[in-house]
Amino acid sequence: MAWWTRKAKTFVSTCVILSGVTNILCLVYVCWVTNRIANVNVKVQRPVPGTHTVTEQHEGGRRETLRLMERLDRLEHVVNQHLQDIPQKAEESVAREGVTDSSLFSHWGQDLSPEQRNIALRKFQYYGYNSYLSDQLPMDRPIPDLRPDGCRNINYPASLPQISVVFIFVNEAPSVILRSIHSAIARTPAHLLKEIVLVDDNSNNDELKQRLSAYIAEMNARQPGFIKVIRHDKQEGLIRSRVSGWRLATAPVVALFDAHVEFSVQWAEPILSRIQDDRTRIISPSFDNIKYDNFEIEEYPLSAQGFDWELWCRYLNPPKEWWNLGNTTTPIRSPALIGCFVVDRVYFEEIGLLDEGMEVYGGENVELGVRVWQCGGSVEVLPCSRLAHIERAHKPYTEDLTKHVRRNALRVAEVWMDEFKSHVYMAWNIPRENSGIDIGNISDRIALRQKLNCKSFKWYLHNVYPEMRMYTDTVAYGVLRNSMKSDLCLDQGPDMDNIPIMYICHGMTPQNIYYTNNQQLRVGLLSPTVDDDDNRCLVDVNGRPRLIECSYAKAKRMKLYWHFTQRGSIQNKKSKRCLELQQSADNEFGFQLLLDKCTGQRWTISNLLETGSS
Repeated sequence: MAWWTRKAKTFVSTCVILSGVTNILCLVYVCWVTNRIANVNVKVQRPVPGTHTVTEQHEGGRRETLRLMERLDRLEHVVNQHLQDIPQKAEESVAREGVTDSSLFSHWGQDLSPEQRNIALRKFQYYGYNSYLSDQLPMDRPIPDLRPDGCRNINYPASLPQISVVFIFVNEAPSVILRSIHSAIARTPAHLLKEIVLVDDNSNNDELKQRLSAYIAEMNARQPGFIKVIRHDKQEGLIRSRVSGWRLATAPVVALFDAHVEFSVQWAEPILSRIQDDRTRIISPSFDNIKYDNFEIEEYPLSAQGFDWELWCRYLNPPKEWWNLGNTTTPIRSPALIGCFVVDRVYFEEIGLLDEGMEVYGGENVELGVRVWQCGGSVEVLPCSRLAHIERAHKPYTEDLTKHVRRNALRVAEVWMDEFKSHVYMAWNIPRENSGIDIGNISDRIALRQKLNCKSFKWYLHNVYPEMRMYTDTVAYGVLRNSMKSDLCLDQGPDMDNIPIMYICHGMTPQNIYYTNNQQLRVGLLSPTVDDDDNRCLVDVNGRPRLIECSYAKAKRMKLYWHFTQRGSIQNKKSKRCLELQQSADNEFGFQLLLDKCTGQRWTISNLLETGSS
């Protein structure tokens, strides 16, 4: 409350105060709901004999939480506009947050003085990771060899193609990017590493520029032209920066990496060997995590890489055929890419590089993976090539990441997904027609698809990503409103209760509703794959509305089928009870959901995919 009081002193009118309070209350609720949702769709992987039993559950939950929290950036920005008239200074930020409250100090920094903690926290807020600690670590620090045991016994050809390692960065911590460069040099055989290419996407950090320039001059004095640099005059974003790096690279194989990574021993040889065998393969190393707070290396389980219907990247359980081989050194077939990847330089151009019509970040790796598979290539993750990567606590370089990812996702849908593009619109809760989102000109990408004679997205789903759930039975989607109180929407409510509620309409995931041609009403997040928890359906349970996993409710022959007409009632087909609103003084918003005798209440859903209704 002290923070609020200090902010309140700067308010210029009662109107602004009330506006700020309203937005904050909404934000608090959405944050609460978002954190609940993050745990809904993460299923523990079944341990497989002979493999690590570490699962993705914890990390998957954290990734989903971060992913959904990024969707709140825009709302936070609106709130901040009400709460402040001038940009906040770093010193003020530290004082207001409270040094001891920061996640930075949960597992690190207890022995620091108050002054040191303030310095560390300022750096953390600027970079999104603990650059204060990074500055104290050696450039050549050892990292554990986390490859499967069998990798150490593999011999690779003596003659492999050379590689250019490209690092993309903007305002990276100097010690972090220098360690990335040093790690690449130290752990790549000298005869294979042709050059390092640095793409500076318009950094304004003077310390970074000075230290990096000095390091480059020193390295190039020993080996002229070994480190190349391109600096953008304006910020282009990760997607176009990667293409800039590819254009400057000259080796037969190009690795496109973030500038906050550390390489494991013998990371390059497995990749170069696979690309030498087949130049149409795009390869990802297996990732481990450099913890953002204490910089310890956390082992990740071996995974494929895929996406959900919003086209956010996600780790996947490797396909069944990989497990059946019983050999953890075998390459893993992957539907898409999450981040860093390695590609034959000429093939990358032939296949269309990255979609430079996309903005900033997000969706480009999904688009690349889908395109490569549909157009005759393949994507693999190699267990014998490992890369440790810092996952930031927050991304300080963009204010509205969600806006860019959503726009990019719609470009992918319109070019590559055929009749399944509706799934992307449904997942984002965007109308198919007149979405209000300008995705730019896609004619050149459509022409590329025709030129490459690519297969359909249906082929891709059946042959490459069969784990992906399909929702072709959906006939309507969006938020569901009742005419009695149109500013309230059906909401999945507290997850543990499985009781739907009515809440102020915000249109985010907890309020996503999907009505199907077999008359089910699904509520909440679209389950991405068969390995995730099933969707939840609205069910009449002893005369009360409840949310039950659809497959379970169907197997138990529960009352999960509803007759619904747009601007009409929602009536359970078996019990004949209708979903109704009833005034209630005990409810936060004055209304509660119930199942009762039909009184003619009217419901409306945002978007229809078919004319009429079931």
